[in-house]
Amino acid sequence: MNKYQSIPLVLAIGGHDPSGGAGLQADIEAIAANGGHALTIVTALTTQNTCTIKEIYPQPPSQIEAQCRLIFEESSIAAIKIGLLGSTSIIHILANLLDEIPQIPVILDPILTAGNDGTQFADKSLQDAICEYLLPRCTLVTPNSIEARILGKHADLACCAETIITNGCASVLITGTHETSHKVINQLYTLSGLLQEYQWPRLIDNYHGSGCTITSAIATQIALGKSLASAVIQAQLYTWESLQQAFLSGHCQLTPNRFYAQRC
Repeated sequence: MNKYQSIPLVLAIGGHDPSGGAGLQADIEAIAANGGHALTIVTALTTQNTCTIKEIYPQPPSQIEAQCRLIFEESSIAAIKIGLLGSTSIIHILANLLDEIPQIPVILDPILTAGNDGTQFADKSLQDAICEYLLPRCTLVTPNSIEARILGKHADLACCAETIITNGCASVLITGTHETSHKVINQLYTLSGLLQEYQWPRLIDNYHGSGCTITSAIATQIALGKSLASAVIQAQLYTWESLQQAFLSGHCQLTPNRFYAQRC
């Protein structure tokens, strides 16, 4: 086997962010920085910059299905990362496709609101479709605390994690950047309950694309053969270092070199 054959292929399914701070561009960069090669399917185009989103344009579900099938026909995918979905029709298409490849781990970033301005990405019908059709097909879901409360329908995050897992997802990583604690507290839950709690120094700015970055990094670490616990800790370290090294560009903070999340 040559060195190119040893690079795992990670399929990123999500939206395009013209600012390059989040969405598929952030996925591609995080996957590459963690040692994988990204293949991408665009679920939605958006009108946005790093601090504001104006419009989402879901792509035709039949187009997404055709693109996925052609990729699966040619490539041996080691992991799948799903981000912005755009419509319930896209969710149904993806659920059917995932049923055909149950051996591939699926990591879902349930993008329900914009972290920078709170814009709603998903109405109730889309939220319900995620719970019914995607969660049971996922290895891991990575909601922030706001998204966890939407999916789990409870104020207590542990109860939210229990509800999400009851809905069929194997594990949940709830990130705590939107909480008020002195440190950022992330919590990994499995069927057995809380598996691990992680505490990170809280950085002073608001970041655009950190959810995409951490989820894609986890997917790549899993594609490399790491255990769930190892993948989650390695991805958190990578993401925290990415945010720590951000620099100012115009109205927003951009990250240098191999560190790709943005802040605004």
